[in-house]
Amino acid sequence: MTDQRRVLGQAGEQMAGEFLEQKGYQIIRRNVRTRRGEIDLIAMDDSTLVFVEVRTRTSHSFGTALESVTWRKRQKLRELATEYLQSVEGFVPSFRFDVVAVEYHNRGKNEETIRIQHIEHAF
Repeated sequence: MTDQRRVLGQAGEQMAGEFLEQKGYQIIRRNVRTRRGEIDLIAMDDSTLVFVEVRTRTSHSFGTALESVTWRKRQKLRELATEYLQSVEGFVPSFRFDVVAVEYHNRGKNEETIRIQHIEHAF
């Protein structure tokens, strides 16, 4: 991954975390790495544990941010969540998968808008 893509991804994850916190979520972990991959954000929404995939895009050349969460990516996230759940102590009453899409749109020379979409129970 190039440095520019990494910086963009990190900025998107930061915005997604702030967006979810404004909605009342508690971010409990960021960038959880396992030997199989990474979970972007893990949060609590009341008593529900939420695994959050963040997708950041600057154009739709390769599809929208939401479209980039393919079947293969969803399957990988399920595996990562299972691995995480097996590693934590205590009872987890319920969990779900959400997707947050962060899209940057240039409207002019120095004007940029950011659109954030949050899909609860995404899969």
